[in-house]
Amino acid sequence: MEPEKQQETVRPIIDQLKEYAETRFKLIKYEVIERGTSIVADIITDIIIVICGVLAFLFASFTLALWLGDVLNSYWKGFGCVTAFYLLIAIVIAVAKRGFERPIINMMIRKLFK
Repeated sequence: MEPEKQQETVRPIIDQLKEYAETRFKLIKYEVIERGTSIVADIITDIIIVICGVLAFLFASFTLALWLGDVLNSYWKGFGCVTAFYLLIAIVIAVAKRGFERPIINMMIRKLFK
């Protein structure tokens, strides 16, 4: 084979490899952008859900305390009962901390790698 003809066949291959590398780089860049925006959107919606849940929990707790205060004819007793209930829940969670950590960790890992 002539050196000139061999150089002509090698040239299109090199051009194709360059084009393939550029296309592959763009694809990886778009995949990273898509994954990043997906994670950010997921985090933002989770934060909104948590905020709404906390607000609903606080208003429900306040309503329960007022209702118990009305039933017990003393608002401080109603708020005291709700406080004692939450203190009991906190103690149970502190004792069983290991059992609560693993599912939360697994959920976060699944969410990160979905």
